[in-house]
Amino acid sequence: MSSVTLDHVYKRFGNAKGVEDVHIHIESGEFFTFLGPSGCGKTTTLRMIAGFYFPTEGQIRFGSQEVTALPPHKRNTGMVFQNYALFPHMTVFENIAFGLQVRKINKTDTKERALRIMKLVRLEGYGDRRIDQLSGGQQQRVALARALVIEPQILLLDEPLSNLDAKLREETRFEIKRLQLELGITTIYVTHDQAEAMSMSDRIMVMQSGEVQQIGTPHEIYHHPVNRFVASFIGETNLWEGTVVGIEGDEVKVRIASGHVLSGLKQNASPRARLTEGETITMSIRPESVQESTVTEGANVVSGSVEMSEFTGACVNYTTMVGQEQLRSMSINLGRPVKQRGDSIGLHIPKESIYFAG
Repeated sequence: MSSVTLDHVYKRFGNAKGVEDVHIHIESGEFFTFLGPSGCGKTTTLRMIAGFYFPTEGQIRFGSQEVTALPPHKRNTGMVFQNYALFPHMTVFENIAFGLQVRKINKTDTKERALRIMKLVRLEGYGDRRIDQLSGGQQQRVALARALVIEPQILLLDEPLSNLDAKLREETRFEIKRLQLELGITTIYVTHDQAEAMSMSDRIMVMQSGEVQQIGTPHEIYHHPVNRFVASFIGETNLWEGTVVGIEGDEVKVRIASGHVLSGLKQNASPRARLTEGETITMSIRPESVQESTVTEGANVVSGSVEMSEFTGACVNYTTMVGQEQLRSMSINLGRPVKQRGDSIGLHIPKESIYFAG
């Protein structure tokens, strides 16, 4: 297995910006995800690692070896494409064994390695089937087996689950992570799906418009977003603006549009946040941290009118108008009567749950 380093990598297509100053180090054996909306540069970055594109500027290294100008077949990477790119005229076994045959591996070793990887991806007994006889999930596993059978240093996956239905996506997500852990292979995964990224990754790189917004663990990305884009793109959040009206020790007091004053902690601030009295600041508040209160006044308690309620059994989701601002909350069902549209409600926002995004 190998680490991967992108050293200030840029990619331009004529005058169009593809990727701007990507500088990352992916550890050997790490599951690292490129996450962002369509057109953000994540697939372009993956294709540079694979060797399908060459950087306009910068260096790419696998371990200590520079591979910036190496063609794909000399990089020892395995790639799973969004459309799987399987050969329809070949059987499952022939598809999986193809990469070994191209590398001139002898027939005995080819058969042994192909059968071993088929067992690993749970395709025993499917070797003689044609590709058009397989379900979408089975085709995805053939593509994964074909990438793994060559024993690559690095596994690259470009939105491999986008063609599967919700249930199959969840099952296959588990299988990919199981295989990655079992093999210990360095894996780089591209997706626009936040749930995939959060559940599978050791670390995530969030991208927008060709630029890196934040790199961190799922916990860091979710709870400590560096800006409004990351806060709103990763999961659901309330983004409120307010004015800093005081700083007392570790606490920052912010007045919001409704007139309520909320206290947060200095330690829960992005490096970009300006915690200065009189400054306007953005707060990120996750719905699950907002809890229904038995009172409508008090420290970090806001009051408002229920605009919409949703009972799901395990929890109650409220959308509440606090002045002119919406506040989404998610409360565990404790058997209380569910409030309806127009009812007054008090909601407590713990100071530990307020993150100053800048």
